[in-house]
Parts: sequence; C-alpha cells; structure tokens
Amino acid sequence: MNGKIDVSPSLTRRKVLLAGASATVAAVSIPAVAATAAQGTGAQGAHTPHQKGTHSMNSVTTKDGTKIFYKDWGSGRPVVFSHGWPLDADAWDPQMLFLVSKGYRVIAHDRRGHGRSDQPAQGNDMDTYADDLATVIDSLDLKDAMLVGHSTGGGEISHYVGRHGTSRVSKMVLISAVPPLMVKNDVNPTGVPLSVFDGIRTSTAGNRSQFFKDLAMPFYGFNRPNAKVEQGTIDEFWREGMMGGVLGLYECIKQFSEVDYTPDLKKIDKPTLILQGDDDQIVPLDNSGRKSVKIIKDVTLKVYPGAPHGMCTTHADQVNADLLAFLQS
Repeated sequence: MNGKIDVSPSLTRRKVLLAGASATVAAVSIPAVAATAAQGTGAQGAHTPHQKGTHSMNSVTTKDGTKIFYKDWGSGRPVVFSHGWPLDADAWDPQMLFLVSKGYRVIAHDRRGHGRSDQPAQGNDMDTYADDLATVIDSLDLKDAMLVGHSTGGGEISHYVGRHGTSRVSKMVLISAVPPLMVKNDVNPTGVPLSVFDGIRTSTAGNRSQFFKDLAMPFYGFNRPNAKVEQGTIDEFWREGMMGGVLGLYECIKQFSEVDYTPDLKKIDKPTLILQGDDDQIVPLDNSGRKSVKIIKDVTLKVYPGAPHGMCTTHADQVNADLLAFLQS
C-alpha cells in the first residue's frame, strides 16, 4: 500500500455558488440528530442520445423498468458524479458548473428512489444502485471517465467497480465517503453503533421533513460556535431530500451503514483521491477516509482542516480546484 496524506494548510468558507443549487451531498446522521428528530446485474438501457456540446436532461431505463434521471452537460472527457443520501444530482451543481466551464463533460444521476428518478418498491439496495450506474455509463458509452462519489455515492462508485470493473474508468474520487464500513460490528469495532442508524430510520419514517432540517445543521457544520448559518443551504438540502420517496430513502439507510465496501476498495486499480474534512460530524474521518487509504492501492488522502461533511458546498472552491488538478494530473 502506498497511501499518502496531504493536509491543506488553510481553507476559507465558501458561500453558495448558485441560489437554489447549494446543498451538495448526502449521507448519514449522528446520534444527537437522530434522537432529536425522534442485491442483479444491470443491462444497457434506453436513453435519449447525447448531443455533443449541448446541455440535455434525460433518463435511462434499467432492466427492471426503472427510469433513472440524469443530467449531462458539455463535451470532452467525462466526469461522473454520484450523490449521497437523501439528496439528488443537484447536490453536484457547483462542481458540475465549474468543470463544464473548463471543457469537461459532466454527468450526474438521481439514484432510484431519490430526486426525479422512479420510486420502485424493489431494487433499493447497493447491488442495484451500482448496476443502475452501469446502465447510465454504458448507455452513454462513456470511456476514460473519472468517477466522483460523495458519502453514500462513494460507496456506490466503489461497488460499481466491484461489480463492473474499471474498463470505462480512468480515476476515482471519494469525498467524505462511507467506505469501508460505517456500522460497528465484530470486524469494525470502532464503527458507529447500529442504534444510531435505527434512529435515522425512525426519524425518516416518522417526520423526515423536520429531520432533514435538523440534519442539515451538523452536515454543514452550522452547529459549530460562530458558524455562519446559511438558510438557503438548509432549504436546498430539505428540498432535495423531500423530492425522494420515503420507501427508497428508508431502505437506503441500510446500504450506506451496513454494507462492507472493503472487497470493492481492493478492486480499485486506478489512481484515487480521497477528500475529507477533519470536522466531519456525519462520516468520521477516522472511520472512513483514514481506513480507506490503507486499502486502496494507488491513493492519496487530502484532509481539509475544519471542514464539515458538506464541504462540496462550504468549501466548493477548494474541492473544485482539487478535482481539476486531479483530472489534469
């Protein structure tokens, strides 16, 4: 293993890049928030052909008939984004807008049960999520793509590699990602207790509207002393979360918390960048990024001092610069 750790010396907080498109990520919760709010292989799907150099909004249809919404902007080398729980592709708007302006083609889909994609009763599991991503990538015939996943999305792109390989992949980026394993068990004694995720299930089923508003506070570090609370960011987090179906969101909790991605990480044979803040209250750095860097072969971990889980919004300029530099390296 040849993991490297690079700690950024200083970072400044970033305001929302675009009004109405500022909440960017999704993940899991923490005990305090939860308490307060009281597997098939995908086939190539039907889709509207990508018009080179144009901005299109389309969907692909998976083998079980589920329509997966995606955004596909620009031309050039493709960058594929995978969002986390409970949000959707709009979470990536700051990164997509930046990279499309630099000449890249950017694609982001809404996971089934999330956002504008269908809300089926079946397939709300990580095997199917990874196969749905493969349907998007294969249908668009993407090659030499850089895959970027935040939080649950980091698990999704890792599991995509585990199930479908890296023939269409050039690089990987995991941002505040849930791998290798969130839950505490015999093989992961330092993980998060299962009771925490049971609390998230209770909150999601009971009053997810209030829960999402509460969760946004630690998600973006707005609960820290002297933090500048951005109501627009909270509102966007809530909006994206409420667009998802409660069944799909509920069943996804098990996927980001109890799936062990260690075998997938071992199969990653492309250069990989891990970005994470050391004030991540949702997916603790010591339980995720610092473990993954010991498993992936060709990997660099870059720690953002003081950054929260939702750093793709709060530190968007730095994240964008790091993505561009990694693309160009």
